[in-house]
Amino acid sequence: MAPTPNWLRRRSAKPEPQSDALWEICPSCKERLYKKDLADRLYVCPKCGHHFRLRALDRIALLADGDFTELAPLLATGDPLEWSDRTSYANKIAGDRTKSGLLEAVVVGLCSIEGVRTALGVMDFFFRGGTMGSVVGEKITLLIEEAARQRLPVVLVTASGGARMEEGVIALMQLAKTSAAVERFAALGLPLVTVLTDPTTGGVSASFGFQADVVIAETGAAIGFAGRRVIDQTIRQKLPEGFQSAEFLLEHGQVDMVVRRSELKSALGKLLKFLTQEAVPA
Repeated sequence: MAPTPNWLRRRSAKPEPQSDALWEICPSCKERLYKKDLADRLYVCPKCGHHFRLRALDRIALLADGDFTELAPLLATGDPLEWSDRTSYANKIAGDRTKSGLLEAVVVGLCSIEGVRTALGVMDFFFRGGTMGSVVGEKITLLIEEAARQRLPVVLVTASGGARMEEGVIALMQLAKTSAAVERFAALGLPLVTVLTDPTTGGVSASFGFQADVVIAETGAAIGFAGRRVIDQTIRQKLPEGFQSAEFLLEHGQVDMVVRRSELKSALGKLLKFLTQEAVPA
C-alpha cells in the first residue's frame, strides 16, 4: 500500500465535543433544552422549531406502525482499500458501531406506515456521516428489489454527507447501482418516496435522493450537492441566504413538499394510500 500522503499526516486530532448528560443547546436559537423533554417533542426545539438530527432507530419508531422487520441485518463492510490516515478505516467503523449501535449507516426493512405495507430504508448521519459505501448501496438496492418482488411501495429517508472516501471508487459506484435499481423499480409502476432530512448532500442527492416519484423534505433540512463554500469559490458569486434549505428548494420546485417531523407519518400514510390505489391492485 502507498505511504500516507503528507496532507493526511499533517492533520491534527479533532477535539472531543463537550457533552452534557441532561441538557442540549439548540444550535439555532441557543435555548438550553432538557434532553428528556426534547425527546418527548421528537427532537424539535419548542422555542424556534429547529429539527435536530434523528437517529435511524428513532426515525423507524416514529414512522413504522410497530411491525418493522429488518432485512440484511448482518451485512457489514470490509476494508477493500486498506485505508489508513491517523486512524484505520476498520477502527473508524468499529468506533461508529459502538457509538450508534448499528452495523452500517442505513437500516432497511419491511413495515406498515399508517396501515400501508411498505419497504422502508432509513439512513443514519451519526454513522460515518451517513456516507454511502458499498454496504449502504447494497442494502438500499436489496430493499428496492425486495419491494419489487412483493409489489410494495418504497420510502427512503436520507441523511448523508455523500460517498464514503475510505472506499474510493467503490463508493462512487453505488450512485449508479442505486440509480439503476430505482429505474428498474419505476418500470414496474410501483411508487418510490424519498424523505430528505438534514443533511442530504453529495452522492445521495445526486442519485436516488431526487429520483423518487414524490420528494419530501423535512422542515429546515440542508439539501444540496456540494457545500456552500465550495460553490462560492467555484462560481465566484454570492449565493442567496438559505439557498440549500428545504424551504428554498420547495420555492424553486426541487422538492414536492416540506413537512414538519410531527406530521411526517400522517403525510406519508395519506400519500402511500393515494399512490398504491392504482400502483398495487388489491
